[in-house]
Amino acid sequence: MIKNTKCECGHQNPVGTVLCEACGKPQHEEKSENSSELLEMRYDGVARRSQRANPNFIDKIWNFFSSVKVAVYLISITLVGAMLGTVFTQETMFVKNFNPAVYYKEKYGTIGDIYYRLGLSDTYNSWWFILLLVMIGASLVICSLDRVLPLYRALSKQKIRKHMQFLTRQRVVYQGSISENGEAWVQQAIAPLKKKGYRVHTDGEALLAEKQRFSRWGPYVIHIGLIVFLLAVLFRGLPGLHMDEHYWFVEGEATPIPDTNYFLKNEKFTVEYYTEDEMSEEFRQRGKMVPKLFETKAVLYKCVDNCNDPLKEPVLEEVDRHNIRVNDPLNYKGFQAYQFDFEQLTRIRSVQPTLVDQVTGEKYGKFKLSMMNPETEYDVGPYHLKLKDKYLDFGLDENKKPITKSGEPNAPAFLFTITGPGLPEDGGQFIYFPFLEQQEFFGQDKLNEALGGINDKLRFDLLAMEDVDIIHSRSYLNIRIDRAMPFVWTGLGIVMIGLIMGFYWQHRRIWLRVDEGVLTLGGHTTKNWFGMRREVSSFLKNMGIEVDEKSLDNGGNRS
Repeated sequence: MIKNTKCECGHQNPVGTVLCEACGKPQHEEKSENSSELLEMRYDGVARRSQRANPNFIDKIWNFFSSVKVAVYLISITLVGAMLGTVFTQETMFVKNFNPAVYYKEKYGTIGDIYYRLGLSDTYNSWWFILLLVMIGASLVICSLDRVLPLYRALSKQKIRKHMQFLTRQRVVYQGSISENGEAWVQQAIAPLKKKGYRVHTDGEALLAEKQRFSRWGPYVIHIGLIVFLLAVLFRGLPGLHMDEHYWFVEGEATPIPDTNYFLKNEKFTVEYYTEDEMSEEFRQRGKMVPKLFETKAVLYKCVDNCNDPLKEPVLEEVDRHNIRVNDPLNYKGFQAYQFDFEQLTRIRSVQPTLVDQVTGEKYGKFKLSMMNPETEYDVGPYHLKLKDKYLDFGLDENKKPITKSGEPNAPAFLFTITGPGLPEDGGQFIYFPFLEQQEFFGQDKLNEALGGINDKLRFDLLAMEDVDIIHSRSYLNIRIDRAMPFVWTGLGIVMIGLIMGFYWQHRRIWLRVDEGVLTLGGHTTKNWFGMRREVSSFLKNMGIEVDEKSLDNGGNRS
């Protein structure tokens, strides 16, 4: 069992220290003083929490996540899972409503059914994939803390005079005699080293020259960037931070965007088709019209008041407008609206029927009746109309009861109760069809029976199809909101900074000491040993010592 030991230099090292944090002497080695084996310089040989001799439960968890091997396994498993998610189309890629349990079996057969049952059809939102991302994030945090804190402590408390074994067991080493006084020679060495960009510290006949220490933090900067990236990816699942949905926007209407305070109005939709001369022979033979350009003239509003009050009209403030085309979206502070599809149709938006006395022919005025969102009560002259029921797509079921066959106003009908002068106290019922042919099709007798006895002797009528507002088209837009994306790019930017720090700079250190006229020099770098060797050779040459740079590898002799 390894116990705390004090180095011969007097420094007390924690358990697990490989090299003395002060003088660099190798610890816990059963080797001779003349050993020439290169030192393990990772993290400068400092002790880490993951190296505790008797770990407790928390330490075991720490050790698990601080292991580079575990991190590689987690990343590999995540990559395999991500690859499985690309075998078949993911559920999130579908625009129309569909039943995935049926779709995958019909589209891909038994394999598709197994794929769906295993949850791979929604891989990237599955609990196990998110758990893997969380574990990778935990590994990055703990792995970084386990190494960066001890390394910072070791580099910030470097001793200038290093142990002889520390110097002679570096990869770049020089030993040779000098004729000058040791302390004077060290002072002369300061200028050429500073010229090469080193920060120089001296202690009598010992010297430490160091440059570009910041490059040592490159890997940990990368870890920070990856952590920010993973957090941003995970936070995209929170409400309000991410949206990728498709909605219909009827021409001439401001439509609310669910889960936001935005309204988008389709002011006008235009489509331009290819002429026969412009189309290929294949399309001409099919007789198919091919759109050349379709555009939504869109206005984006922000709700500033009465946003969630169904009884009040929302107060809207225009924030942006843009003519949306394919690959030319409306873009406002992270809110994006892409042109996806369109539909041309002829559908009633509203009508303004007139109340007429069938006996006298007197007209009492108009009121505006919306197909989708009609008001519940109307006052027309001395009469009061109350909307009792509405049927957007009127029909009768097998029991001859009125039903709405769909949510689209294909065949609208409105059942009113009318009260006023000359009518019974409880009023009379009247069903209004904007399309007169509907009433003719169903017949008054059928309607009386279906609606519990409509007063067919009611002397009033609503003149249909007056001042009709027709919807000619509607636009299908892809609405995207991704407030986490700036953090994704920030994380990737931090990763790039860390890569640049680690790739383009190297942490280089030169230690030297003079003992009774003998110069011992050791050099270390994180990479580019040829450059380090060349730099040491050039420095020695400036100091009047000619040396073959190849001889500096692991203890070369003076030429």
